[in-house]
Amino acid sequence: MTDPAASSAGGRPLPPPGEPPAAPIVLRAARWADVDAGVVRSPAVLVVAGDRIVQVGPGAAPAGATEIDLGDMTLLPGLMDMELNLLIGGPETPTGLPLPMHGVQDDPAYRTIRATLNARTTLLAGFTTVRNLGLMVKTGGYLLDVAVRRAVDQGWVDGPRIVPAGHAVTPYGGHLDPTVFQRLAPGIMPLSIGEGIANGVGEVRACVRYQLRHGAKVIKVSASGGVMSHSTGPGSQQYSDEELAAIADEAHRAGVRVAAHAIGDQAVRACVRAGIDCIEHGFLAGEETLRMMAEHGTFLVSTTYLTDAMDIERAAPELRKKAAEVFPRAKTMLPKALAAGVKIACGTDAPAVPHGDNAKELAALVSRGMTPAQALRAATVTGAELVGLDDELGRLREGCLADVIAVPGDPFHDITVTQDVRFVMKNGRVYKSPPTR
Repeated sequence: MTDPAASSAGGRPLPPPGEPPAAPIVLRAARWADVDAGVVRSPAVLVVAGDRIVQVGPGAAPAGATEIDLGDMTLLPGLMDMELNLLIGGPETPTGLPLPMHGVQDDPAYRTIRATLNARTTLLAGFTTVRNLGLMVKTGGYLLDVAVRRAVDQGWVDGPRIVPAGHAVTPYGGHLDPTVFQRLAPGIMPLSIGEGIANGVGEVRACVRYQLRHGAKVIKVSASGGVMSHSTGPGSQQYSDEELAAIADEAHRAGVRVAAHAIGDQAVRACVRAGIDCIEHGFLAGEETLRMMAEHGTFLVSTTYLTDAMDIERAAPELRKKAAEVFPRAKTMLPKALAAGVKIACGTDAPAVPHGDNAKELAALVSRGMTPAQALRAATVTGAELVGLDDELGRLREGCLADVIAVPGDPFHDITVTQDVRFVMKNGRVYKSPPTR
């Protein structure tokens, strides 16, 4: 929450977090990041009215405006995490994956409350927009991430703008079938089509329609095996070409995009051919497949940092073996994707990376060959394009939604400053501000 003692340079208190400002807000700082040009500009003067940026650059302040002088900081657009799961991880759980019995120990109500805490942590880390990519737990058919989105949008809890996927669509025994994370015996946890388990063209169409009917704004499909589940090999294609095409067709006719968990090269290619919009991970994609992605305009969310930092020590030996085989190969994929011209968006797969550590993904992208400017674009303008809001988010520009964060230093020279967010505004509302100097 905003420090109650925080105030404007003129001594007037800032609006409480979550409350609409009573007057326009003028944000001042030493610098602001022009993510399109890849440079910082000075000084930073942003005028916010309601939920929009209405002025960028020096000029007459509106009458009665609240002024917030952030001093020697750089203003950035709110950052975006295009793959996480707010419903798992966070309080009372160890960091990393696999989470112990996460699929069966928490009931839906407790899990939803957990998500509100993870949402606040994510927002205060400077990530103002996220995609919650795929429930993989038994809920009785309730779309818990849709409920959390509604609570955030109505101001009941603090959190980022959430693009929810509802339940991930997966076949029996697929990577996101929750029973295979714990190797549950048959009949222990039966799951419905509404909860994401679907086989064959007819069932996957019904499953997609169910998620859309109940509020999903993106569809997540498990197209290949995974590393941290007791299912098929991580590179294997799990759905047929016909099933993948049916999933994409159902979503696209409703104007909704599809994200695919796909690690193996064959699975990635099948997703691209099916018209799926975004590949999550893509760890084993080859150069020809990456060129194919670039030609089709398919996005990549590479979840780079988890291959360096994910805690797998508590995983079963066979899962650690898979990680030892896949993760080193994944580290060579991102430079090839960059060279091929693939559109790359920032995503962490949190809680594979702990909630709140999301900005470490930007440093990992730089360590694999991106410039800091490219990494910032991945976490702003490319993310905004991926969620279809590139006219409203991702830039500090007149007319855009007022999602603004502040960090010390120059992120175009030191990307790690994005891990030290001192100020957070979302939709023109202040959620975090440094104490009064």
